[in-house]
Amino acid sequence: MSRQKLGQHFLHSPAWRERIARTVPADASTTWLEIGPGHGEMTEFLAQRARRVIAIEADAALAATLRERAAVEWRNVEIIGSDILSVDLSSLTRERFRVYGNLPYYITSPILSHLFRFAAQIESIHIVIQREVADRIAARPGHREYAYLSALCQYFAHPEIVLRIPPGAFRPPPKVNSALLAMTLPGERAQLQIRDDAAFLKFLQNCFSQKRKTLRNNLKNRFADATIAAALTACKLTPKSRAEELSLAQFAQLYGLLAPEK
Repeated sequence: MSRQKLGQHFLHSPAWRERIARTVPADASTTWLEIGPGHGEMTEFLAQRARRVIAIEADAALAATLRERAAVEWRNVEIIGSDILSVDLSSLTRERFRVYGNLPYYITSPILSHLFRFAAQIESIHIVIQREVADRIAARPGHREYAYLSALCQYFAHPEIVLRIPPGAFRPPPKVNSALLAMTLPGERAQLQIRDDAAFLKFLQNCFSQKRKTLRNNLKNRFADATIAAALTACKLTPKSRAEELSLAQFAQLYGLLAPEK
């Protein structure tokens, strides 16, 4: 399947490639993991700025072309022909690394969830994604865009929209605006003292399961109504409180009351 069918839009504009390159950390000792290098639009910049680049490309033809270029131009670049979602990143390097990717828009959330499995090794994530998704990730509690994806990303990292990129920077141009999102790790997780990440994230998903409903209604499928009411009161929340209003610290407090970890 072609990259275009997979939702990939190549960063065609040299000016925008240079602008993005100026925003990412330049450290000669760094290892970069690049997701979806395409034709090597950003690989060449990363190779100049890092000790090592591991580029993961799902398209077999593109991966083969990149290997030919790497053999001549980028001696510090290793090309992995694979789908990022199937790669055990800890098997590629034992060192800490940074991530760069021009992500297919429809699969941004699964890729981020996969990356966060290796959060202990990741220093930062710099991704070009759909602007609407970037806004959602960066949204804070109380904003309309704040949702489970916001909470997930802010649990593991501190997100910031660095650049807003127009459709004309890509070939083929997407029908939506894009953004470069930078996330530094760790996020709020470091202060919350959650021992079971998977259980806490499942709880968060439950809280956001139907955004228009109250927390109380969303949680009724897991906990007794009286238990929920008591926990909400203890957290100084009301029966009408909704997930979009809560900070991660408030979610952690509520989780501790409803599903205390042993």
